[in-house]
Amino acid sequence: MLVLLDSVIVLVLVTDLLLLSSSRLNYCIRIVAFQGALVGLLPLLLHFSEIAVQVLLISLAGIVLKLLVFPWLLLRAMRGADVRREIEPYVGYSLSLLAGVGMLIVAFWIGSRLPLTIAGLQPSVIPMAFFNIFTGLFLLISRRKALTQVLGYLVMENGIYIFGAVVVVEAPLMVELGILLDVFMLVFVLGIILFHISRDFDHLDIDRLSALKD
Repeated sequence: MLVLLDSVIVLVLVTDLLLLSSSRLNYCIRIVAFQGALVGLLPLLLHFSEIAVQVLLISLAGIVLKLLVFPWLLLRAMRGADVRREIEPYVGYSLSLLAGVGMLIVAFWIGSRLPLTIAGLQPSVIPMAFFNIFTGLFLLISRRKALTQVLGYLVMENGIYIFGAVVVVEAPLMVELGILLDVFMLVFVLGIILFHISRDFDHLDIDRLSALKD
């Protein structure tokens, strides 16, 4: 089980780096879906020896939303907006990948400085959570397309979800499910907004929206 957990951690870190280096939105959405499925498995892997009903429910809800529901909504919004690539990001892809390596180093440094009081916790889980949060924030501020920024929010939420997975046995079930429901509603609403923006303005570049006049 420890080997499987290590494999999941490595794959999540790789998906973050792939997101930073890719311009194809369809590819990025599928990467986020794959990452979401991996993150959804974490409660089961981290608490394999004491799996409870609430752990199973949280893991199942996370996998269904992140692997199926969110990608379906985003792919639908992408097709409706008729946008395929992030052409001119604020930060180029080579520089983004370099920044990703720097964020990964910072994430492991922060993780090494935090006191870990949970027995049996893999040391690399907390840095993985920080790296996801950093990657999501970086996508939010470095990309022009609103759809890519939604992906950044989902990646950041995955990092927060990882923190929740660490303490899922002690945390109330309704709090975890409430977070998932909030994220679901946000993605659903953002999908509708993206569709209407693309229909009325024929683009999803957020910097061009600042040029609107009364």
